[in-house]
Amino acid sequence: MREPAALWLYPLRRTGGEVIFLPGEGLLWHIGQHWTVNRARMQVFYSGRVQGVGFRYTVKTVAGGYEAVGVIRNLPDGRVELLAEGVRDELEAFRAAIRESGLDGFIDDETVSWSEAKNEFRGFEIVR
Repeated sequence: MREPAALWLYPLRRTGGEVIFLPGEGLLWHIGQHWTVNRARMQVFYSGRVQGVGFRYTVKTVAGGYEAVGVIRNLPDGRVELLAEGVRDELEAFRAAIRESGLDGFIDDETVSWSEAKNEFRGFEIVR
């Protein structure tokens, strides 16, 4: 459920929206409305030819375009595990973008499960 909470200023990272310049700060700031949203946790297990082909690196690159935090790691059984947290719609778009990035041909199976976010990640990392 989305409920408007407050207006926030934050450094401009994306184009669009209203932008102001604060001279004392020396930065462009984006004016946006903060929404209180339910964050979700997405766990995805990928199987197929997903190790040794740049899969984790590509997923980390794709993650940069989404408001998602988490980790991606190889598993001993040959699968790759993705744990990501964010707004569910954003995570679903992230998951679709992973397939559209050229990785679709390497994936034989994709098992997804959802739960509440645990807020344990900062950024997006490859775990070795």
